[in-house]
Amino acid sequence: MKQTLIVMLSLLSFFHFSPKAHAATVQHVAPTFWWAGMKNPELQILLHGECLAAAQVSIDSPDILLKEVVLQDNPNYLLLYLDLAEARPQTFHILLREGKKTTSIPYELKQRTRKGEEVQGFTAEDVLYLIMPDRFANGNPANDRVPGMLEDGVDRSGQYTRHGGDLQGIADHLDYLQDLGVTAIWLNPAQENDMPEGSYHGYAITDYYQIDRRLGTNEEFKQLTEQAQAKGLKMVMDMIFNHCGRENYLFKDRPSDDWFNFRSNYVQTSYKTASVQDIHASDYERRIATDGWFTEQMPDFNQRNRHVARYLIQSSIWWVEFAGINGIRQDTHPYADFDFMSQWCREVLDEYPHFNIVGETWLNSNVLVSFWQKDSRLAAPRNSHLPTVMDFPLNALMNVAFDEETGDWSDGLYRLYDYLTQDHVYADPMHLLIFLDNHDVSRFCKNEREAQNLARYKQALTFLLTTRGIPQIYYGTEILMAADKGNGDGTLRNDFPGGWKEDKTNCFEAAGRTALQNEAFDFTRRLLQWRKGNAVIGKGSLKHFSTASGTYVYERSYEGHSVVVIMNGSDREQTLDLTPYREVLPQPEATDFLSGKTFQLKDRLLLQPRQTLLLSF
Repeated sequence: MKQTLIVMLSLLSFFHFSPKAHAATVQHVAPTFWWAGMKNPELQILLHGECLAAAQVSIDSPDILLKEVVLQDNPNYLLLYLDLAEARPQTFHILLREGKKTTSIPYELKQRTRKGEEVQGFTAEDVLYLIMPDRFANGNPANDRVPGMLEDGVDRSGQYTRHGGDLQGIADHLDYLQDLGVTAIWLNPAQENDMPEGSYHGYAITDYYQIDRRLGTNEEFKQLTEQAQAKGLKMVMDMIFNHCGRENYLFKDRPSDDWFNFRSNYVQTSYKTASVQDIHASDYERRIATDGWFTEQMPDFNQRNRHVARYLIQSSIWWVEFAGINGIRQDTHPYADFDFMSQWCREVLDEYPHFNIVGETWLNSNVLVSFWQKDSRLAAPRNSHLPTVMDFPLNALMNVAFDEETGDWSDGLYRLYDYLTQDHVYADPMHLLIFLDNHDVSRFCKNEREAQNLARYKQALTFLLTTRGIPQIYYGTEILMAADKGNGDGTLRNDFPGGWKEDKTNCFEAAGRTALQNEAFDFTRRLLQWRKGNAVIGKGSLKHFSTASGTYVYERSYEGHSVVVIMNGSDREQTLDLTPYREVLPQPEATDFLSGKTFQLKDRLLLQPRQTLLLSF
C-alpha cells in the first residue's frame, strides 16, 4: 500500500510539474478581434486550448484594463474581462506566463468604419426575401467538399443532405433579386454547422464566429453584404441563441457543465412555450419548455450563466460591426431565457439605434405572439425589447382564406378582417413580420394543383404586400414552387431551378420559366417594384371595412395619399354597394394598378370572381 501511494504521488508530481504538461496552447480566441470606441466598453475574451488555467495573465497595453480573469471547471479555458473605455485602435498582446515560459497572443482592436447610428435596419418599407443558402445556387463548386468537415460532399438527391449552394451563388443572382423588387435578403444560418448529418439547414451552430466553409468565408459574407447593399438590398442574418450544435467545442470540451441547461444532460423540451406567459402554468411546465433541449443534437445554452450571456451577445454585435448587416432574425426566441433575450435586444439597439431584430415567435394566437413584442402591455412590467415578432397566426389564416368563399360573418377574407380587428393587442402592428410561407411551413402552393391557381396566388400576394407589417417572401414563391410539409422539411427547401450548372431548367431567366411561372413572376415583380419606396404602404395607417357581398375593402393612407384595395373573396360575380366606402373613395373614378383599367366609383361596382383592385388616390 505504501509503495502504491509513492507511485501515485510520483505520477501526480509529473503531471502537475512537468514543463511539457504545462505547455499552454490556444486553439480558439473569441471574439477573434474587436473594435475601439464601442458604447459598451467591456469586452469578454474567451480563450480555449490546453492547460490554460495555470497561467498568470497580463495585458501589455497601458490603456486597456484587465478587470477580471475567470477560471472555469475545465482548465482548458480562461475568460478575460477587459475595460476598453480608454483604448485606442491597436494590436496588443495577451500574455500567459507559466514559470519561465510565456505565451503571447496578439489581439487586434480595430478602428470602427461606421457609427452605430449609421446602421439602418429593415422596416415595413422593405420586403424580405428568405434564402436557404445551401438550396439557392452553387456559385463555387470548389467548396462543395471541405476536407476535415464531418458531412463531406454533395448529394442533391437527398432531402437532408448538402446540395452545394453557397454565398457566391447568392452573389451571382443579386441582379435577379434587385430586378424582382425585394429590398432585403434574409439568410438562413450561414455560420459553421460542422455536424455529421443534416447540416444543410444551418441551425446547429458549431462556431459562432465562422461562416461555414462550404458556403464561403467570413470575408465573402462581408463582401456579399456590401454587394447587396450597393444594389439597395439590406442583409438580415439568422442567429440561434437557444442552442448550438453538439459538435461545438463549447459543448464537446465545455467550460463547465452549467454552460448548458440541466447541467449539460439531455432533457427534451416540451415545445409548449405558451407556458412562459401562462399565469396558471406550473414551474415544471415553464422550465421544461425553456430549459429543455430542442433535440439531443442541439444542447441548450444556459443564458442565466453570465459568461454564456456575454459570449452570445458579443457574437451578434461582432457580426453587425464586422459585416455591416441590417438586421437579425433570432431563431426559437421564446425558448431562451426571457431576461437574457431582453438584455440582448437592449444592448444591440443601444449600440445600433436604427437596427431591427425579429424573433421567431411560433405561437398560435395573436395574444401569445404579442407578449413577445417590445412594450407589450401583456408582458408588463417585463419588457422583451424585441422590436419585431413573426405573425404566425396570420400566416395560418392566409393559407386558408383565399381558398374559401367569403361570408359576412365567417370564412374566406372575413378571417383576415376579423384577425386584424384584434391588432390592439400588439404594441406595434407595423413591426410584425408577415409571410405566406417560409422554410418551416408548407409552401403557399402545397401541390401542383394549387400552383395552377394563379388567381389565388395573385390575391394572396396583393394582400401580403399591401396590409400592415413587414412582408417576407420565401425563395421560389415567385415561380410557384410547391411543397407540403407532410412530405418532409427537406421538400420545403428544394433547390431553385437554375442555381446549378447541370440544371436543365433555369428559372432565373424568363426563357427557362413556363408561361404560368412567367405570369406569376411578372405579377410579383410589378407589385414589388410598385411597393418599393411607396410611403403609403411602408408608413401608412390601415383602415378597413367588414366583409360584405363576399368582398373585403381596406385603405392605406399617408400624408394626403391613399391606396384602396378591393378584393372579391368569392367564386361568383359580386355587385358591391359603394355607399359604405365613401370615406375612402374621394374621387368618382380611379385606375386599377393591377389591370390598368379605369373604374367608375359612383353607386355600385361589379367585381368578377376573385378579382382584386388596387386603386391609388
